[in-house]
Amino acid sequence: MSIRMLGAFAVDVDGRSVALPAGAQRLVALLALRGRTGRSRLAGLLWSGTTEHRALASLRTGIWRVNQAAPGLVVSAHGIVELGLAADVDVTDLIDRAHAVLQGATDTISVDGGAGPGELLPDWDDPWLDAERERLHQLRLHVLEAAAGQLAEQGRYGLALESALAALRADDLRESAHRAVISIHLAEGNVAEARRAFDLCRRTFVEELGIEPSSAVTAMLGRASAGHPRGSLHSVTRDA
Repeated sequence: MSIRMLGAFAVDVDGRSVALPAGAQRLVALLALRGRTGRSRLAGLLWSGTTEHRALASLRTGIWRVNQAAPGLVVSAHGIVELGLAADVDVTDLIDRAHAVLQGATDTISVDGGAGPGELLPDWDDPWLDAERERLHQLRLHVLEAAAGQLAEQGRYGLALESALAALRADDLRESAHRAVISIHLAEGNVAEARRAFDLCRRTFVEELGIEPSSAVTAMLGRASAGHPRGSLHSVTRDA
């Protein structure tokens, strides 16, 4: 069984697409994202605009509908609801790969230009999804920056810069993304490019936030102006 939530919701069992009504889809999605959850908590998250009694009734109906379409997919016992079948969940796979990159695994790095596998259930407006989306957004930014550092250490500056710029496009007020771009230019020996990247960082921060970049960013350019030799990304950022 597979559950897909990046880009659009889908459940497949033995290669067959399973059709679920909207309420049942949300029940499966929430359990796939958060794991086993208490009945009252689950009902409150999914049917927050109604009474507890009606929310619990809707939950019972949702569980029944899911199991009509995919028997055993959701189980409820002793006040706890969880997925009853082992499922390949795309969000879980994405998080596992991201953790591998953050822990230094170089064989799992892939540069996608910032496109990624899709946003988490982009057509849904449920409030409980906000925290899940923010988690994936922050994880993606950290992975892009970590991948940039690892690729630069390998001397793959073009791919490193692509990864760092993808993080910058995702959040142009993120100073660590600006630092990654500047550091890659310096590691490659392109001081003029690093200066332009610094000017962009400073202009963005002043116009959007009314503040200057931190002293750590300024120091990076100071070292380069003083004749800092070409070196690795980590050595440049460490010295700064």
